[in-house]
Amino acid sequence: MTLRILIANRGEIAVRIARSVKELGFIPLGIYTVEDKRSLHRKYMAEDIEVPSYLDIDEIVNAAIELGADAVHPGYGFLSENPLFSKRIIKKGFIFIGPPPEIMELAGDKVRAKEMAAKAGVPTLPWMIVDDPKEVLEFGREHGFPVILKAAGGGGGMGIRIVERKEDVERLFEQARKEAENAFKDPRLYVEPYIENPKHIEVQILGDGDNYVHLYERDCSIQRRHQKIVEEAPSPVLNNNLRKTITEDAVKLASHIKYINAGTVEMLFDMKTKKHYFMEINARLQVEHPVTEMITGIDIVKQQIIIATEGTLSLKQHRISRRGHSIEARINAENPITLMPSPGTIGTYHEPSGPGVRVDSGVTSRSYVSTEYNPLISKLIVWGTSRIEAIRRMKRALNEYIITGIQTNIPLLKAIINHSIFIKGTHTTKFLETYWKDIKEFIRKKELLHMIILLALVAKGDSRIRSQLVSGSRFAAYINGVEHTRVESIKRRAWLYWAMLKGRVSRKRGRRKK
Repeated sequence: MTLRILIANRGEIAVRIARSVKELGFIPLGIYTVEDKRSLHRKYMAEDIEVPSYLDIDEIVNAAIELGADAVHPGYGFLSENPLFSKRIIKKGFIFIGPPPEIMELAGDKVRAKEMAAKAGVPTLPWMIVDDPKEVLEFGREHGFPVILKAAGGGGGMGIRIVERKEDVERLFEQARKEAENAFKDPRLYVEPYIENPKHIEVQILGDGDNYVHLYERDCSIQRRHQKIVEEAPSPVLNNNLRKTITEDAVKLASHIKYINAGTVEMLFDMKTKKHYFMEINARLQVEHPVTEMITGIDIVKQQIIIATEGTLSLKQHRISRRGHSIEARINAENPITLMPSPGTIGTYHEPSGPGVRVDSGVTSRSYVSTEYNPLISKLIVWGTSRIEAIRRMKRALNEYIITGIQTNIPLLKAIINHSIFIKGTHTTKFLETYWKDIKEFIRKKELLHMIILLALVAKGDSRIRSQLVSGSRFAAYINGVEHTRVESIKRRAWLYWAMLKGRVSRKRGRRKK
């Protein structure tokens, strides 16, 4: 049977899902908004239809009907964890490619998920629902500060506040509650002890209600504002015994709640005590799923489709093995230091390639990057036989990645990958906060070096810059290895600096003549 699958998403994840749909012999269908009329993901769909928003349930359901879809894949973000959406899809007779609504409701309620984890025998930190700042103070007195406030109704880094001192409780409580209500329409908060330097470890699970497997773990500790930037698999700090315990706990929880389809069990790993604690379940495909695919050879999207359409998971745990090491870097359209979005039209776009390099992209040359959506434009994934090889491959791939016309976080990613703490693998979720001064210094030094090179080329004329950059000379290779993402903006600044310099020299010479 040739299924017609509507991909209710955009960008790189829509492209990535469409590829697996085609490889299974099915037909990918798409949606797009006005902003995405020229988006790359449209080219990967057999048919598509315009909708006013990727969050408009009614319009997306109507699109599925009009396009003659048999199934709907939500991707990640947008409506991917919305039980109302999955209920509507199922009610209209479509196959929903993801966990059933009741699992989404459980996973979306962080308090219920913690209760289920405790019942399943999975370690959790002490926690309690808090209705006012006084209860937070009481919890802090009992367990000690710092503590962390979290939204009960959702994740993604929203509704989170770290309370270092009792004097800050009231202010941070109100901030977290307002943010939670705005993000999830649910003002409930819970509090738990704050582990100051943890690893963020997540386990990829698959299940069909009877059979459950894990695809090992991912280390997602490099984060900014609780958003992941660099992920890798497996974790560099887990030995075989710790890995076995964490992955088995994830499967234990999946079995306890009768999980169906793909999901992620997220854990905090205390670097001091070497203990792990359940954090939450993500009932959807994760952004960082490619690193797991690279070390296991299993296409997670295909497994999602097979489970949803056939009702069974054919994989068995004893047949799943891991090989080598994989790292993913999220390429965002943003200033690498201020982290502010950088919208605009992409000029030159050249992806890295070669052995062990994969790019999941949603853009190409002349693509417009809007501020309407997440700044993620692509994911750069590398694989190596060892972690050292993977790191070296990532360095090489980042140097080959050319994006002009907008700013990207590639300089930031280079600084992270080259940092000694990351290379050791001992980095925690506090990495960027702890080493931000080093990171900025690395970026600025590289930028200054690039500026000097461009100034030298500008002095010889702009046409020479073009010829040097595209030629195969050693000098061109050196330039290409320094920085590509901001060539156009730096060129403009270089011309300004050169004009200023020429003006000063002319004035000095004029004074000497007098």
